[in-house]
Amino acid sequence: MNPVLTLSAFELSRLYQRRELSPVEAVTAMLAQIARHNEAVNAYCLIDEQTTQALARESEQRYRQGRPLGPLDGVPVAVKDVFLTPMWPTLKGSRTIRPDSTLNKAAPAVSALMSQGYVPLGKTTTPEFGWKGVTDSPLCGATNNPWDITRTAGGSSGGSAAAVALGMGPLALGTDAGGSIRIPAGFCGIVGFKPSYGEVPHWPPSPFGTLAHAGPMARSVADCALMMNALTRADSRDALAAPRRNIDYLAGLAAPIKGLRIAFSPNLGYVDVDPDIARATAQAAALLQELGAEVIEMDPGFGDPLAAFSHLFYGGAANALRDLGPKARAQMDPALVEVVSKAERCTMLDYLGAMNERMALSERMSRFYDKYDLLLTPCLPITAFDTNREVPVDWPATRWPTWTPFTYPFNLTGQPAISVPSGLAANGLPMAIQLVGARFDDARVLQVAHAYQQALGLTLCPPMLAQN
Repeated sequence: MNPVLTLSAFELSRLYQRRELSPVEAVTAMLAQIARHNEAVNAYCLIDEQTTQALARESEQRYRQGRPLGPLDGVPVAVKDVFLTPMWPTLKGSRTIRPDSTLNKAAPAVSALMSQGYVPLGKTTTPEFGWKGVTDSPLCGATNNPWDITRTAGGSSGGSAAAVALGMGPLALGTDAGGSIRIPAGFCGIVGFKPSYGEVPHWPPSPFGTLAHAGPMARSVADCALMMNALTRADSRDALAAPRRNIDYLAGLAAPIKGLRIAFSPNLGYVDVDPDIARATAQAAALLQELGAEVIEMDPGFGDPLAAFSHLFYGGAANALRDLGPKARAQMDPALVEVVSKAERCTMLDYLGAMNERMALSERMSRFYDKYDLLLTPCLPITAFDTNREVPVDWPATRWPTWTPFTYPFNLTGQPAISVPSGLAANGLPMAIQLVGARFDDARVLQVAHAYQQALGLTLCPPMLAQN
């Protein structure tokens, strides 16, 4: 295996600066890895080697001149195909979008990375409009898990997660409206960070409204923090973005966690959790205790907000399809059309009731953080299941949020949450914990996640990564 494939963004940047590795060499290795494994996992739906190599050569020249644009200059990044990129179409996994209608525009996250001289490796696969917790669409097919290609990579940022896990790029952009960064990160054994709502500017507005967050995906918490320093760049197009606080997310990573109060909720009080995952999460709680945190087993005390989430999330999906008639819908994911048809029958009172429940949950969690600094939970109650399915075989429900009960509550509240690998289950598939912070306490979430990852000393590498 080419050792370049497992280098962090930090390591790449340092090697570039020392002239011990060039961006062209790094990109060439990763494009070769994409060529080697993408057919099996379908992480990328668009690859343009000519453009990628040209941008890598520009970065290489800047390093030769001693004028890199920033810490991410020359660092390869996988871009989920919901982010506008000026040179490539953004189709969102759908046959209903005209490719030329999306060109010559850049999403705020892409603009921020461009300002630092990043090298985009391509666009990563997403379900249609990013609507579900697995990644498959009529346009692009399914993204498979690099640990077992018969299993799902999760979604909706499944392509990004599979790409990072397989060394097809050290960093990736993802979006998360119900767990879509954390779910695939958990299934694929990488780190996925959902920042506080508004911390990373996002435009055009997501059809899922204020449920949707943009954020980084990487093999390490430190690389996510490095990426956050770039992604939080101001962008006036997002009218709901929080005021810029100019936080250096890297600076606080090494701070001790001694004295922090962490609430450990094994199941939120109502979730059935796989025994292997339950044990790994309890071990994470014990490790954080050893690191000096005060860990108290405590549920946050809310009931399952699935009904409220479903009204708001599927209402957003219906809004995305509101101008598409029967002919266009016939080309789409039938399950997406089904949930939209149901959401279109909901009333304004249904929607307002869901908003009231959302506000009550947000208030409860705000008060919860008067007593605790962080909440620790499993990220997911199960490991990855068969690909090309929305739910596992014999699952008692038909829709994906029923197996993601730890993620979507914190889209309703807008809190920062991170998925960090916690080991492998008995079936050989990755498991993950979730750390959730108070709104805009993103730096603390990253700090504790980094401390946990460093103490655990675990970086998961799927067997496919070693195959040449």
